[in-house]
Amino acid sequence: MGRTIAIANQKGGVGKTTTSINLSASLADMGKKVLVIDTDPQGNTTSGFGINKNELENTVYELILGECSIQECIIKDIVPRVSIIPSNVNLAATEIELIGVDKKEYILRNEVDWVKEQYDFIIIDCPPSLNMLTINAMTTADSVLVPIQCEYYALEGLSQLIHTVNLVKERLNPELDIEGVVFTMYDSRTNLSMQVVENVKSHLNQRIYKTVIPRNIRLAEAPSYGTPINMYDPKSAGAEAYMLLAKEVVNRKDV
Repeated sequence: MGRTIAIANQKGGVGKTTTSINLSASLADMGKKVLVIDTDPQGNTTSGFGINKNELENTVYELILGECSIQECIIKDIVPRVSIIPSNVNLAATEIELIGVDKKEYILRNEVDWVKEQYDFIIIDCPPSLNMLTINAMTTADSVLVPIQCEYYALEGLSQLIHTVNLVKERLNPELDIEGVVFTMYDSRTNLSMQVVENVKSHLNQRIYKTVIPRNIRLAEAPSYGTPINMYDPKSAGAEAYMLLAKEVVNRKDV
């Protein structure tokens, strides 16, 4: 049975989408079969893989509303060994559409159960808020990976996220754990980045990945070409960092 990891942080701009795309592609490079689920209405993970999100017939929105099966909305092998359930702006209406729906926290989980054994990893990119989509992702996942930007307000909101994870674990998904924290947008030239890392380490009991994702221009460019960093510039610092992170994720036997 594969592992399902939700990539979550209610703060925007911390590298959730970048991590979803490039961790998935790096895991695939290691020979793992990966399914990516884009649960963010912005659909940046979808477009980051070169898919025109505005011309899709079946997305995670139709899946959640029961208008298509999970097989109908999986786009297979967008890059070798990576498939995706895409998203677009329609997903923003989900919260309203699900009012009054029974057991709405389990909709995604029930669908993913049909295909879970076909993949080594399922990576879920969460929206930058603690809403019903994020709850669905956490109910589906085995663990939550939290990207934290190396900036002054890094710890802000993190306690709220951990509280949410604990609530989901207590009430909806007893198997859920925090996979770990990964630092993103690290700039070795600034004292601030180093201070943030030390500050977060001193405040957190959670696992912290050794791999730190650097601030890297090639990482920022790759989505505009609709390709993961390991295909856009495999020799870049960003590509090397995500490959190291993928190896750490695979080697976490205790999760």
